[in-house]
Amino acid sequence: MVKRMFQLMYKEVRGLHQAAYVLGTFALLSQFLALVRDRLLAHQFGAGIELDMYYAAFRIPDLLYVLFASTLSVYVLIPFVAKRIKGEDASEAQLLLSQIFSSFLIVYALLAGTIFAFAPLLVPYIFPGFNSDTETFVSILRILLLQPLFLGISSLFGVVTQLGHRFVLYAISPLIYNVGIILGIAFLYPLYGLQGLVWGVVIGAIGHMLIQVPFLRNSSLSFSLTSHLSFRVLQEVFRVSIPRALTLALGQLSILILIGFASTMTAGSVSVFQFAFNLQSVPLTIIGASYSIAAFPYLADLFAQKKMEAFGFHIVSALRHIIFWSLPAVALIVVLRAHLVRIVLGSGAFSWADTRLTAAVLALLALSLVAQAISLLVVRAFYAGSETKTPLLVTLFGTVCVVLFSFLFHHWYLSHEQVRMFLEMILRIEGVPGTEIIGIAICYSFAMCLQTGVLLYVLGRHFRIPMRWFAKSMIKATTASVMGAIAAYATLNIFVGGINDTAFLGILIQGALGGVAGVCAIIGTYFVLRSAELHEIYLSLHSRIFKTDVISPQEDII
Repeated sequence: MVKRMFQLMYKEVRGLHQAAYVLGTFALLSQFLALVRDRLLAHQFGAGIELDMYYAAFRIPDLLYVLFASTLSVYVLIPFVAKRIKGEDASEAQLLLSQIFSSFLIVYALLAGTIFAFAPLLVPYIFPGFNSDTETFVSILRILLLQPLFLGISSLFGVVTQLGHRFVLYAISPLIYNVGIILGIAFLYPLYGLQGLVWGVVIGAIGHMLIQVPFLRNSSLSFSLTSHLSFRVLQEVFRVSIPRALTLALGQLSILILIGFASTMTAGSVSVFQFAFNLQSVPLTIIGASYSIAAFPYLADLFAQKKMEAFGFHIVSALRHIIFWSLPAVALIVVLRAHLVRIVLGSGAFSWADTRLTAAVLALLALSLVAQAISLLVVRAFYAGSETKTPLLVTLFGTVCVVLFSFLFHHWYLSHEQVRMFLEMILRIEGVPGTEIIGIAICYSFAMCLQTGVLLYVLGRHFRIPMRWFAKSMIKATTASVMGAIAAYATLNIFVGGINDTAFLGILIQGALGGVAGVCAIIGTYFVLRSAELHEIYLSLHSRIFKTDVISPQEDII
């Protein structure tokens, strides 16, 4: 059994849809563990000040990671590494990876050390809502500075595993990461408090890195520290990676500002937003991230070979499938939002008021799920096409919009009582404290839709990709989504009278019945509409996705 699992980890998977489904399957497992993690956190803390600090403390390390460790990303390095592999000779590619690895360690150590030293001065300005708990916040922030270090190294390892098409191994790493966090909640927090909780995060990051080491050591691309740094070569990589790093940093910067803003609101607002954000990230990761990760190596290879027709075809194919999956997911999340939140988080200190507010924020964030999923793929399509400036400029536009809209909407929301009452009634959060947090969710979704619309338009113009298919795909997916939402809503209303909706089992049964009814209606509608995506999925599931030859970990990937 152990041998079989080991073989599965090192299996080579080829084909866009097959790779996407492998990544999606493991992403589902990873997100399941993430939901277990969030349930444990909700049970222990509820939506309160301690959890607010825990989530807020991630923001600076996450910003660090995307700023200075995104150079290690597969999306930047795969084209450079692949270009330096000459038949069986991978020495040039190996040297490049060693130089990037050494540079990262030097730069990150300097920057993290600076933040470690000046954290007590920075925190009061960035997170003004935690001024009374600055000492505790600084202590957990300093521990979390280790997380980007190990995740950054793991990201560099991922270049090797993805070039070898070991998508299973690449996808297992997030599972290990979440296991570490869960261990921190279950065993370290009772002993060491919040510091123990964040040490669990660091342990998870170390596991994320170590799981890839056996394959890396036996690869011809195995790298190590080196004192031979070619600034000409590094400059070539940085010229491409810096715009990408800034693009990702802008996304993280907007979340950091929003979290800092939320820290000044009612206690628990940060936790509510983060819980809802994590929940909507489950379908986003399974759908958007899986397709974008799977598509990138193929897109980069096709662009390098100047096969532009095939390049455009793969982009359109992935976009159609993202719309096919994600739009119905939005419909089901909106209808089943309260059931989802209560099933995942409704335990211990997490109250019914917390549930209602988190469900409202979840529904609002989910409205931009399709846009977020499309954005993940489109940005990677630009990177595969050696274009990094456009995603940077469009993301800057989106960041300015979400921050500006959030501050303006917050003021408008608090000064217009009738609007506030109307929104609270629509979202069923009347009488719940802290409803101003919905303003951030509304503005985030609106800005993401606006940003993605611009990205899609520029993508079509830049790579001359026809977009006539877009309206047809959206119409079919919208029709299926509406039918699924109606079926789920009707099922909930039919069964609500006969099932105890105050107990976990009753809520689970209600949600499951509503979800099954919705999914059946969605599939039936797609079938009636003769969806091409449904047929393609059928063919992919009957292919040899789990019957490819197993590649032993001792073999080189080249």
